[in-house]
Parts: sequence; C-alpha cells; structure tokens
Amino acid sequence: QNEKTKEQIESLLQNGKHKELRDRLCCRLTFGTAGLRSAMGAGFCYINDLTVIQSTQGIYKYLERCFSDFKQRGFVVGYDTRGQVTSNCSSKKLAKLTAAVLLAKDVPVYFFSTYVPTPFVPYAVQQLKAVAGVMITASHNRKEDNGYKVYWENGAQITSPHDKEIIKCIEECVEPWNGSWNENLVDTSPLRQDPLKKICDCYMEDLKKICYHRELNVQTNLKFVHTSFHGVGHDYVQLAFKAFGFQPPIPVPEQKDPDPDFSTVKCPNPEEGESVLELSLRLAEKENAKVVVATDPDADRLAVAEQQENGCWKVFTGNELAALFGWWMFSCWKENCSQDADVKNVYMLATTVSSKILRAIALKEGFHFEETLPGFKWIGSRVKDLLDNGKEVLFAFEESIGFMCGTSVLDKDGVSAAVVIAEMATYLEGKNLTLAQKLIEIYETYGYHISKTSYFLCYDPPTIKRIFEKLRNFDAPQSYPKFCGIYNILHVRDITTGYDSSQPNKKSVLPVSKSSQMITFTFQNGCVATLRTSGTEPKIKYYAEMCALPEQSDRSVLEEELQKLIEALIENFLEPDKNGLTWRSA
Repeated sequence: QNEKTKEQIESLLQNGKHKELRDRLCCRLTFGTAGLRSAMGAGFCYINDLTVIQSTQGIYKYLERCFSDFKQRGFVVGYDTRGQVTSNCSSKKLAKLTAAVLLAKDVPVYFFSTYVPTPFVPYAVQQLKAVAGVMITASHNRKEDNGYKVYWENGAQITSPHDKEIIKCIEECVEPWNGSWNENLVDTSPLRQDPLKKICDCYMEDLKKICYHRELNVQTNLKFVHTSFHGVGHDYVQLAFKAFGFQPPIPVPEQKDPDPDFSTVKCPNPEEGESVLELSLRLAEKENAKVVVATDPDADRLAVAEQQENGCWKVFTGNELAALFGWWMFSCWKENCSQDADVKNVYMLATTVSSKILRAIALKEGFHFEETLPGFKWIGSRVKDLLDNGKEVLFAFEESIGFMCGTSVLDKDGVSAAVVIAEMATYLEGKNLTLAQKLIEIYETYGYHISKTSYFLCYDPPTIKRIFEKLRNFDAPQSYPKFCGIYNILHVRDITTGYDSSQPNKKSVLPVSKSSQMITFTFQNGCVATLRTSGTEPKIKYYAEMCALPEQSDRSVLEEELQKLIEALIENFLEPDKNGLTWRSA
C-alpha cells in the first residue's frame, strides 16, 4: 500500500531491469550482528513498510508461542530519526506499522511518543517487564539505510536460536493481516501507552548509580562539547550531564537537531575520526573546551577527542577508551565496595575482536575477564547470565566504540558513556592529568596494547567467500597458513567452521557462527589478528593488536612491528589488487 515503493517495482518492470528485480525480490532480510539492516526501498531484502509488517507478524507469531502472558505484558517500540522521501519511509512510520500489527492483535504496545536513543528500548523492556521490544534504527550506517533491532525479555538483543525461529515464522505469514497497515492505530488504540516520561526519569535516576564524584562535577571549570551527529542524542545527553551535577555540554548547533540527510558529515559514523568531527573540534577550540564527546545518530556509541598541550586533538580509538573505562570502573568499584566484597565475583567482558587490555588488567587485579563473539547481542546475553548467577559486571565493550558502563542497560550505550568520560576527565584534571596521560599510565602498568582496525569495501560476495576459502586451503587442501610473510603463526581459530588449533580437541570455545566469515591468527611475536566480514555493511574488516608485557615499554618498536605485520597480512591474505578490494580511505 506504499505508492512510492510500488512505483519503484513497476518502473523496474517496465524498463526490463530483470537482474535488479531478482536482486530485490528473490531474497529476504536476515538477522546480522545488529538485527535486520538494509537500504530503504522496494523489495524483500530492503527495509520498507511491507518487510517491517512481515517481520512484526513473524515476531508476533513466535512470541505468542513463547509467552502465555504476551498479551498481559506487552511489547516496546522505539525509533530514531531516519527517513527517505523517495520511498516514503521513515523510522517513525515503520515504528507505527510495527505497533499496528501488534495492537490489531490485542497486544499492549509501549510506543515512545518521540525519537529515543537505542538503549532506551532494552532498558524499557526490562523496566516495564515486556516480553520483547523493537528499535527502528540503522545506527551509524549511511543515510540510505534503516534497520529493525529486536530485544528479548532479558533486555539483550536476540541471539540464535530466536533469530532463526523468527525468520521461519516470518516466512509462514508474509501476507499482511487485517489491521497491519493501519498506522493510525497508535493514535487511537486504548492498548497503546507512551512510556517516554517514566523511562527517561528512571533511566536518569539509574544513571546516578555510576556517578562517583558528584561534588567534583558540580565545581569543575572543565568545558565539554557534545555533537549528536544529526541524530537523537542531544536532549538525552543534556539530561545525563545534569543527572551527574555537570553544567550542560555545549552542543554543536549545526548537528544538534535530527536531520535524516546527515548534511554536515560525509558519513554519520563518529568512528571515522577527525574528518567527521571537524565542526565539534572547531567549536571546542572557540569555546576553550578540552574534551569533545560525540554520540552516533542513535546514541548507542561514543567517540571522544581531547585537546593536547600542543593544540592538536587526539581522537581516541574504541580500544583506548576501553582501557580508560576499564581502569575507571574498577577503581571506582574498589573505592566503593563493601569490606567483604570479593574481587573474584567481579567481571568485565569484550568481544573477541576487541583489545585484550581488560584481560591484562583482570590478571593483575584479580577479577574475571570473558570474551564473546562480535556483536553486543552476545555481550548482553552473557552479562544477563552472569547477573542471574550473582556475579557483578562492571563494564563491557566492543572496539567499534560501543561501551556498557554498569548494568542498567544490557547493550551499548553512548549516553551513559559520555557522562562517565566527563566525570573521569574532571577527576583526572584534579590530579593534573589528561585522559591521554592517564592512558599511557594504564599501558605502563598493565602492558602496552597497540591495536589497529580498518576495512576494505567489497561489493561482491563470491570474492569475499573466495578470500576466506583460500585461507582454509592455503598450501594444501584443508590446511591453514603457517606463516604470513616472515611472521610465524602459532594458532588459528576459525569461528565459521568451529576450528581452533590451540584447543586440545581442536574445537573453538566460542560458538560457531556459520553465517559470517571470521578467522583469527595468533603470531609468535605476540600479535593477534582477525579477518572478518561485517554483519551490517559490505566490508572485510581486519583487527590486529600487539599485546606487550609491562616491561616492554618501547611503544615505537611495538608500533613498527604491528604496522609491518598488518602490511604482510593485507598483501598475503587479502590481496586487495588481485581481488578488487577498495581501501577504506579511497
């Protein structure tokens, strides 16, 4: 019933564009590391009114099977500010259709009356004891994309087997039901409630649990600049700073209001560094603010930049921020824990492609560190298990600037991370230290962890498959490489097939993930490198890290070694020229 997407298909048909019609109509959306995500537009593998209705009908069917009290407990729906005129498609409209499917089936729906940060949906699912929730967002993807992120009753994103079962249910009921198209139901149904005020107030109150130095925050002269990247973050980060006793951060005026075109940045991903932070850094210089915090468009991730003594800006990587957060959350725990608190009951987590710095801190301080598969959905589920078993989880992260401070939200959260960084910077200023200086202290105490993450673009799935199959059959059938250039490989772990040469039974400890490619190499020189496909974009990503012991403190030697190894990895394993891969910077 969407005239715009209907026209797109009719026009392709009239113009004889059969290949494109096949591409659009002959495959379905599947759950990646962040739910369903694709371009907005017509077709069954795109995000549009119809595919959102179909997905919600499948979820309804599955939840009805799983929960006898589904119609008492209800369902949460949130959305960001994305939109596309040419498809008459916006996050809010897709959220209204999601709600309509459920309301028409007499399911109570908690539908936010305005856009919210992604973490508000998993938070609301837990607070309101709903069976599940959906957030309509494509986070930091390009402006053409949108997505559909599903949270289970535990407040974590769904993992297998739920995702597979939901896809089956979607395929069983693809024809829209009566009432599914009625997007006005959210305005008329008595079963619809607006949880905005309650959730926002509770969230800000809960945030205070991880505020440890309110008195310093109230007095500080430090100034902060915040950019919300044309997304949802502005109002919520202002409130979070207030909850911690800070003056509000200075917003970047051109980026503080929602804009689905993200008109001032080449891509809405704060991970891209200084090039996309230009406006916020210039404003900070003008306002004499030393720290810039940037939330991505759905405010679940955080980038941080700090002005150094020479006037230049240091944009921290996700791994560097994690070292700071890990140190901070553990120090605050230690200072505030009860006499009989047991450090062995304390946990921190990271995804397996992220820095091992938390492992080094854990070994020295006595708490536990665990790894999960890439994607915060795995962290959220594991944290919930640990909490249910009486453990205390202080912090978890993924290198792509996703941080979870505390356990009020079992997903990454840029709003809480922004205000925790502000408190950390305030505390350190009182000790005459910058964030960058403290980072060096952390590395000198626990060992340098120098990492580099980047990617190549590849729009041809067969090429990607060929690259990874070659690694599995390198010198002979079913044999992985023993060297990469001059570098000796000690162990290989292949998450796609479940192989791990370091385990006595040669089986990977982390669960197998057949739907995506991922191979990790551990080198003799202490470097760990992973090649994997992205779960949300057409990318082959590489992650490499040198993990040194505290006594190996010559950073430049380690950096040089890492750089040479990455060059060997690209040249020998990815072969960009031969495989037609596009370098990230191009």
